[in-house]
Amino acid sequence: QVQLVESGGGSVQAGDSLRLSCAVSGGTFSSLAMGWFRQTPGKEREFVAAISWSGESTYYVDSVKGRFTISRDNAKNTGYLEMSSLKPEDTAVYYCAGSIHFYSHDGKSYDYWGQGTQVTVSS
Repeated sequence: QVQLVESGGGSVQAGDSLRLSCAVSGGTFSSLAMGWFRQTPGKEREFVAAISWSGESTYYVDSVKGRFTISRDNAKNTGYLEMSSLKPEDTAVYYCAGSIHFYSHDGKSYDYWGQGTQVTVSS
């Protein structure tokens, strides 16, 4: 059974940086495309970034381009989301997800999900 566990969330000030990690177990990490999503209460889950299984291709929502970087270390079975210049509107629960198919902005394309980690950015 594939399991994803996020870590690295926390409370920071606007302009600060955070690195989220997504540790994957129970499967072949290098064969999974990875994505990061976020959700705030009362709103739909929002796509943030995605990366292909090889790490060669990435995709970002416009609101985080230039501030967030998605990456992966297949040797460590871990994916990352580096977040810089954080803004209060980045406050959300962040989820990592894995897909056996193709990296995508569509959450329905993902087969496995983590439990989420809270990121709070204060002004």
